[in-house]
Amino acid sequence: MSSDIKHDNDFKDIETREWLYSLDYVLEHGGPQRVVELLQQLQIRAHKAGVQIPFSANTPYINTIPREKQLPFPGNREIERRIKSIIRWNAMAMVVRANMQESGIGGHISTYASAATLYEIGFNHFFHGKGDGYGGDQIYFQGHASPGIYARAYLEGRISEKELKNFRRELQPEGGLSSYPHPWLMPNFWEFPTVSMGLGPIMAIYQARFNRYLEDRGLKEPGGKV
Repeated sequence: MSSDIKHDNDFKDIETREWLYSLDYVLEHGGPQRVVELLQQLQIRAHKAGVQIPFSANTPYINTIPREKQLPFPGNREIERRIKSIIRWNAMAMVVRANMQESGIGGHISTYASAATLYEIGFNHFFHGKGDGYGGDQIYFQGHASPGIYARAYLEGRISEKELKNFRRELQPEGGLSSYPHPWLMPNFWEFPTVSMGLGPIMAIYQARFNRYLEDRGLKEPGGKV
């Protein structure tokens, strides 16, 4: 019995290697597009034969773009890294200082610290503000990452040092910063409230859908908003 199982496993290994060798051959001589065509035909044939093909919306946890096809980085990596480090430090220091001044005031450090690269790439290379006939991108920021957004705004000169020192104390006479993004509390800074019960991602999806609705019916010019 064990001999039969071993023989079956050996046969499957050989069969698998032959399929992989064939794939490598087609990729080398026919290119990626030919591989896609063959895989599509195999999928159609398997579906007609009643095979339940597993579906996954997740890609492998590796860079799926070959290095030779990656475009050159559009900015200065070293300068952007230094700016990111300054912002991340200021965000942490702002929260720590606020809690030293008033125990229990709270604030989040790790959220922005773990997503700083994502935000900085967005700010430096993707997000577009309002101006020149463009309404600006609509960004639903993760509410708990607000210390990092404040720290960046301070570096840009959009908020003062006094406001930065009054994190989560926006009712102070000299002004302050709200705990989370909210246009009612800071109408000249935040555009959307995003922290309550994780509504930010859902609202972003429906905002994009509503934008498309307006564009499709000619009620709004296509804007290419992010």
